[in-house]
Amino acid sequence: MKPGLFLVLEGGEGVGKTTQWRRLASQLEAGGHDVVALREPGGTAAGDRIRNVLLDPDGTVLRETEALLFAASRAELVGQVLRPALARGAVVVVDRFLLSTYAYQGAGRGLAVDALHSINHFSTGGLAPTLTLLLTMSLDEALARMQQRGTPDRMERETHAFHARVHGAFAESAASAWQLRHPEVGPVVTVDASGTEDVVTTRCMAQLELRWPDRFHARAGVMHG
Repeated sequence: MKPGLFLVLEGGEGVGKTTQWRRLASQLEAGGHDVVALREPGGTAAGDRIRNVLLDPDGTVLRETEALLFAASRAELVGQVLRPALARGAVVVVDRFLLSTYAYQGAGRGLAVDALHSINHFSTGGLAPTLTLLLTMSLDEALARMQQRGTPDRMERETHAFHARVHGAFAESAASAWQLRHPEVGPVVTVDASGTEDVVTTRCMAQLELRWPDRFHARAGVMHG
């Protein structure tokens, strides 16, 4: 049995992260892989209720409460779904994980990274992603895309300055020095999010094929698990 893989899609608002999360999971499943697609916050009964609180466009919570709720949802996801899936050798694809906490609650909200690390280490037991695909594009382009969507959620409704801080934190995480200081996030690679959805999905798959050629080698459009 091949070992389970814990893959994360990350990025700021408007980069197409959730679209690529769905497309990547679908393509892997079509290739014969045992795929579990999860999103944060959410993915469990308790996590979905927490998601509604956190993203309610009319809701307000303290920044400390926000961080703790994200960690609580993450604890449910890791314990109930993620670890069992990895144990059976599945490819788990998650829409956001700890890197988003550092970007949004750390840089965005101004909470101490050490505190965020502590509560999330407790919630996950130290489980780190095998690989994070960080989707990147200019902040202005990403925010323009975001504004073309439907009703914004609570996070999307934040100020331009907030999104700029988040954007900067994600950019910083791409540096090898940052990743060495934060092994709990796991390896992070950037993926250019500009272009068509098909092109971006191909770029994401290329990163998987580069690291696990025997597992994700594409031959005539078919991947072999």
